[in-house]
Amino acid sequence: MRTVTLTPVTAGNMLSAMPSVVSHESLAVHGNLVRFDEAGASSGGPVVVLVHGIASRAAQWNQVMADLGETCHVIAPDLLGHGESAKPRGDYSLGAHACGIRDLLAALGHDRVTLVGHSLGGGIAMQFAYQFPERVQRLALVSSGGLGSEVSLFLRAATLPGSELVLPLLTSSYVRRAGSSLGGLLRKAHVPLSAGLVESLVGFASLADPATRSAFVHTCRSVLDVAGQRVDARDRLYLAKDLPLLVVWGGKDSIIPVAHGRSLAESVPGTRLEVFDQSGHFPHLTEPARLAALLGQFVRDTQPAELDPATLTERLRAPA
Repeated sequence: MRTVTLTPVTAGNMLSAMPSVVSHESLAVHGNLVRFDEAGASSGGPVVVLVHGIASRAAQWNQVMADLGETCHVIAPDLLGHGESAKPRGDYSLGAHACGIRDLLAALGHDRVTLVGHSLGGGIAMQFAYQFPERVQRLALVSSGGLGSEVSLFLRAATLPGSELVLPLLTSSYVRRAGSSLGGLLRKAHVPLSAGLVESLVGFASLADPATRSAFVHTCRSVLDVAGQRVDARDRLYLAKDLPLLVVWGGKDSIIPVAHGRSLAESVPGTRLEVFDQSGHFPHLTEPARLAALLGQFVRDTQPAELDPATLTERLRAPA
């Protein structure tokens, strides 16, 4: 059964005379509850799917959805193991997440979409395009994983043996209360906290839940080890060379370096690269209106790709 609640969201964190409405919905897929946000359904338009990163949630995209929903039909799921979706004991690999998004979209009646992925979500989006090329019209990567080995120390540490025993201590109620008190003191001292930092703390606090923490560790270990990212999509991107590609990165990203985005843009002809110099790892939180406008323009100005399994076969058989 599909359930729906509605929330008005003001675009770009500013008051709007006609705020877009983001609906918070849920649907059972293979017996697991999948929670997702949706905007713009009443106006139709191209379908754009926003995929969040590790230890994150669909709600991160709400400000972007408020603007983008004016011209597109926007869907942002909570990945399994994240947010309010189910957290089963199972597969949390990129391929499993890609299949989960495919099945959710199929259940909702959407066959072809523009995919936008942030961080881990970028890796999932690229995996989706690799597995299901006929379903992807365009691809946008925001501070994406899967494009080089470098990544933050915290995520690498989560792959170490025994991390399951350490994380409960780090996310204990005492530590979370101390962090909340520190945040309160900083606000009283008028020390600004960036939206990205606040959301990172929310994600960290979510790991206090055992099921969420288990999913987080399994997800980390599926794509990372102590040396960094061990899943790299760059050697397969030639298979989707006709796919319109937009790359967005925060110039101050301390989790995944902007050099990954610059390298990708240099190696894939036709790629559009936009660096948000004042943003860190979460451009969709720090500059949501700018990102929404950029994504809207990307959809308007590019022709949807027409990829199919035959194209994949032809390119795999072509000489290197």
